[in-house]
Amino acid sequence: MMSRVRCPAPRRTLISAALACALGALTAAPVLAQEWPNRPIKLIVPYTPGTGQDTIARTLAPKLTEKLGQSIVIENRPGAAGNIGTEMVAKSPADGYTLLLTASPIVLNTLLYKDLSWDPYRDFVPIANVCDGYLALVINNNVPANNVKEFIALLKARPGKMSYSSPGVGTPQHFSGEMLKFSTNTFMLHVPYRGSAGAITGLIGGDVEAMFMPVHSALPQAAQGRLKVLAVANPQRVSVAPTVPTMEQAGGPQMDAAVWYAFYAPAKTPAAIVTRLTATFSEIMKQPDVVSSLEKQGLSINFLPGPQLTAMMRRDQERWGKVVKEKGLKGE
Repeated sequence: MMSRVRCPAPRRTLISAALACALGALTAAPVLAQEWPNRPIKLIVPYTPGTGQDTIARTLAPKLTEKLGQSIVIENRPGAAGNIGTEMVAKSPADGYTLLLTASPIVLNTLLYKDLSWDPYRDFVPIANVCDGYLALVINNNVPANNVKEFIALLKARPGKMSYSSPGVGTPQHFSGEMLKFSTNTFMLHVPYRGSAGAITGLIGGDVEAMFMPVHSALPQAAQGRLKVLAVANPQRVSVAPTVPTMEQAGGPQMDAAVWYAFYAPAKTPAAIVTRLTATFSEIMKQPDVVSSLEKQGLSINFLPGPQLTAMMRRDQERWGKVVKEKGLKGE
């Protein structure tokens, strides 16, 4: 007859403790989500003050405070093409108290830099895309072209003798310039500056011939006669510049170089917190004063919840990846 083996009391105690820990882990996330937020939330912007991300952060932070009942503390953590601030959030506790507001480079940088310590899909959970910005192809007044078709013809007639500026390697402006070269089989030297101000000054001063510039920044400069706006790098005309043709309408290739702006949280942030944040942003982005304020900055509301944001990221990674591979682009 087989005798029953009984666990010694100490062992039974250890098993009970392990079960209790497991149950505690299962219930911790819902409890945390119910209590959240009970202290200020840190919003990391991985770029300098005055950039599109910073403008959006300072427009939406007061609204987020109203909805959540806690202060939103904005921290600008620029450097390394946005990688420093992004890495900081990736390594932060997944408790809903550290969020990231960034843009397209969260995908673009993964194509340029092979030694990043973070991955946009592994280390972050997408909350929502909130709005988009648009770029326009602009040229120096002395360039003998008045539309995209003429500018492309000029590039082909002067191979290697023309250049374009950008705020830095890996920026949407940089990628747009490379996309134009890729699409038209032409060449322009890329001249990266440390920020938009220098890139625009270089263009107006004649140090470079062209640039992809945010539409809302380009129009006032054109109105003052300081540069020529040729087209928007978007499949359709944009509401902030309805009289400016698309690249295709102006005799060039179809281009989609919209810059999207989105919120993220560290991976493993409780789903209930992410869901609440997504719903909160959905409400905020419908408020008339928010819409008006962002449109004045040349931005269009484009709210997309997490799954749709991820799908957009994947599409960008594929289409821009072709340009990076073809042109052999690398981060600096």
